Amino acid sequence: MLHDLLLVAAGLILLFVGGEGLVRGSVAIAERLGISKLLIGLIIVGFGTSTPELLVSVNAAIDGAPEIALGNVVGSNIANILLIVGVAAVITPILGWARTALREALVATLVSLATYALVQGEIITRIEGIAMLLVLTGYLFSSYWLEKRNRRATAFQHEAEEFEDIPLPRPWLAPLLVIVGIAALVFGADLLVEGAVNIAREFGVPDAVIGLSLVAIGTSLPELATSIVAAIRRHPDVVLGNVIGSNIFNILAILGVTVVIQPIEVSTRFREIDTPVMLASSLLLLGLLFATKKIGRVWGALMLAAYAAYMVLLFSNGIAS
Repeated sequence: MLHDLLLVAAGLILLFVGGEGLVRGSVAIAERLGISKLLIGLIIVGFGTSTPELLVSVNAAIDGAPEIALGNVVGSNIANILLIVGVAAVITPILGWARTALREALVATLVSLATYALVQGEIITRIEGIAMLLVLTGYLFSSYWLEKRNRRATAFQHEAEEFEDIPLPRPWLAPLLVIVGIAALVFGADLLVEGAVNIAREFGVPDAVIGLSLVAIGTSLPELATSIVAAIRRHPDVVLGNVIGSNIFNILAILGVTVVIQPIEVSTRFREIDTPVMLASSLLLLGLLFATKKIGRVWGALMLAAYAAYMVLLFSNGIAS
């Protein structure tokens, strides 16, 4: 048991360190190549910060634990809204967001709705995974075009601005950071999945529960840290862009790539409980952005209470089954 907990802890540390190295190295290389902040932000949102979730899900699917793979995606999306936005709003009310946040929240909700439709079948197939990647490509191009047309790259610049205060590595060090970062991510994902699966087996907890809780929260820690800092600095667009962007990429990129590599069988609990909770969370955030001008501490506390209730339901059903 202790060995498995150490595997999980080591895996999470390697995922964090590897993600940091990959992002910093990539940003340094991109800036020295003269790539615009808009594209740098897009790269960070799309691939840098989502690499831990991607490798964990792919590893889990290949290792014969598809419910951890799907649970990681669905659980991360639930945690991003109820836990991360909830914590950020309790720290300081979220207000004054850009109009693009509402547009991106609508996209995230539509993507969640599509996922709900997909899990109604028994298997998420490779063809459906390819379709997700095609939608992702269209989303990236349309987002880039809209930001260019409006001459304000706020949606993706906020992501790049998170790294402005971080000194860039020397030219010779940047490629090394990328290589070491990728290696740490691959090794960390393997350790995390191995430890999580062993813990699930030892306690008789279904893989889905471990994926939706331990693995999902663990891989969402970078987003949580970023959002807390952004909330303290009163940057609502960074909080919302971080969460909404991650949710879109978790489904279209991470789930898409995972099922292209290894189709995933869908258990009943995802149809009846977890995906509906994910969709309801997306609708809640969309409704708040549309109908209110502030996500205050009361809403933040309610989100945290809802997440706690979901965790209780998750483990009570998991242990009972």
